[in-house]
Amino acid sequence: MESNAEKLRGLTITSLDEEDDEPELPHRSPPASGGGGGGGAGYEDDDEEEEEEAEVTLGFLEKPKHPGLLLRHLFPSKAGGIPAWLDPVNLPSGNSRCCGFCGEPLQFVLQIYAPIEDNAASFHRTLFMFMCPSMACLLRDQHDQWKHRQGNPCRSVKVFRCQLPRSNAFYSSEPPKHNDSDKPLCPGAPVCHWCGTWKGDKLCSSCKKARYCSEKHQTLHWRSGHKSDCLQLISSSEASSSIFPAVGKVPASKSWPEYEIAIDYEGAFNSDSCDESNSKSLVMQRPGKPDDMMQSWMDQFEADADNKCWASFQERVSRAPKQVLRYCREENAKPLWALSAGCPSNADIPSCSYCRGPLCYEFQIMPQLLYYFGVKNEPDSLDWATIVVYTCKGSCDQNVSYKEEFAWVQLYPTTTTRS
Repeated sequence: MESNAEKLRGLTITSLDEEDDEPELPHRSPPASGGGGGGGAGYEDDDEEEEEEAEVTLGFLEKPKHPGLLLRHLFPSKAGGIPAWLDPVNLPSGNSRCCGFCGEPLQFVLQIYAPIEDNAASFHRTLFMFMCPSMACLLRDQHDQWKHRQGNPCRSVKVFRCQLPRSNAFYSSEPPKHNDSDKPLCPGAPVCHWCGTWKGDKLCSSCKKARYCSEKHQTLHWRSGHKSDCLQLISSSEASSSIFPAVGKVPASKSWPEYEIAIDYEGAFNSDSCDESNSKSLVMQRPGKPDDMMQSWMDQFEADADNKCWASFQERVSRAPKQVLRYCREENAKPLWALSAGCPSNADIPSCSYCRGPLCYEFQIMPQLLYYFGVKNEPDSLDWATIVVYTCKGSCDQNVSYKEEFAWVQLYPTTTTRS
């Protein structure tokens, strides 16, 4: 029987730019690991850099050839749009789906299909990242993440892990055939008609048909047109099919643009072959004046360690400037930090909230993701150097469908000094 990690490898997607003649990248999940990793949390000294490096998988964004490729029963890795929930029924609820600072529902960032081959409970396994689009909340998150030992800090970035055994109530035990015959075994929970992301556990008091995850989304939907649609729904039970959008189709204004995540190994990119135009920083590809911006960052670095770390970050990223994701769950995996300042020590990484076991580094998102999401380069725009995610080393199977993992936010010096 074909292994779970090989299921999606038969698909290929085109290069990131249609005009480029780059080879096609295979669509597959990140390499599954055996027993998890225990990668160090913080910035490492030179004495430890000589050990053999773990093989890193890079993620790149590509517009999907067909939206149907990103449905939940095909176990996609994707960014933007709405989540393809692995467990479509028992979604995160309550405060877990809201920003800990402003209280608004979080926005979907990306999901990674990352099963663990020798863990039967993780035959299917997906990691979901959500974020508040407010930079003010991200600044507070970056400050409060150091306080986890004092209790549960508020967060504006949240990551959930969901996993299922091969035999489950939602999907066939056989691999997808990718011939339009693949179907989930059951429908999912009704979701919010405004964001299409979170469970719609609030009903419109008038039509009793429109569902919402929050009062704010109900208000926004009402003002955007449901006020008139509601009357039609009350007068005609057939109106619902034409008034409400199909599941999975949410107006772009309510979510970031949707992409498929294609992957390739970092080793496939030769650092010596990077030309001058491709060796620019991910961040410097964003709109604005990159030379002045870069100088501003460098002027604020207070130690040689920061300069050295930034140079290393720049060189590593320049091998594949379009990367938005770095994934590796091997035992010796380590994050790629942009700065030495603001890195967590091992003591700063908490234990698993469910089994109390250790967490390990699994993936990080890169600033180029902001470019693809169309985030503007303005003083109050969302921005980060990197966001690193740590997950339960044993990928514990507790009695919770979506287990919250730990994210560490690293911002640029100019960002952290904003008032």
